[in-house]
Amino acid sequence: MNETPLFLGHFSLSQSLVTTWAMMAVLLAASWLLARQLGKPSSLGRVAAETVYTMMENAVRDVVPHSYVEVTPFIATLWIFLFTANLTGLIPGLHSPTADLSVTAALAVVVFLSVHWFAIRSLGLRAHLRHYLSPSPILLPFHLISEITRTLALAIRLFGNIMSLEMAALLVLLVAGFLVPVPLLMLHVVEALIQAYIFGVLALLYIGSGLESLEKQKSDQRNPS
Repeated sequence: MNETPLFLGHFSLSQSLVTTWAMMAVLLAASWLLARQLGKPSSLGRVAAETVYTMMENAVRDVVPHSYVEVTPFIATLWIFLFTANLTGLIPGLHSPTADLSVTAALAVVVFLSVHWFAIRSLGLRAHLRHYLSPSPILLPFHLISEITRTLALAIRLFGNIMSLEMAALLVLLVAGFLVPVPLLMLHVVEALIQAYIFGVLALLYIGSGLESLEKQKSDQRNPS
């Protein structure tokens, strides 16, 4: 999307970067306020936070039952960040950061690194590297290509969906004016939630597949046939 860069001295900052920083500041402030509410047993904020987190934790536990305690904070943070970023486009004059390919690419790289981080942390570097040679070293190039292609697909998919959503909303407003603002708003909210959920689920599946394959490899070594 075309954006007018902002300048900080000799440095050029994209609007997506500035919007992301502002959004992160808002999320940090909201987290701080919510943390204060957690000390009150009967507060509405605590009940809501515990309910949402429990739902996220259950979703993660279904995929990685043995490592959900470590993986849940990452996936939950990803879901919250993406949902907020996708909704930013509803603010007049702003675009969703996830409608910028550089932002979605950065998120995909974070997921890529996290897959390896959780695998190495759980089972060790040697077992993780051996995974790429299993069941045969001949498959090493295919494993590497798979890592690259799924990271690219993760970035491009989110970027394409959010950008097309904002373009569709703009076209509808140009054609129909403000006659259909509420249905359009609801569509944007639902789509923002769906895209955030799908991105997080894909990240969770990648992490889960890495942990599962390494667990199986380690189990086969302990119990050779």
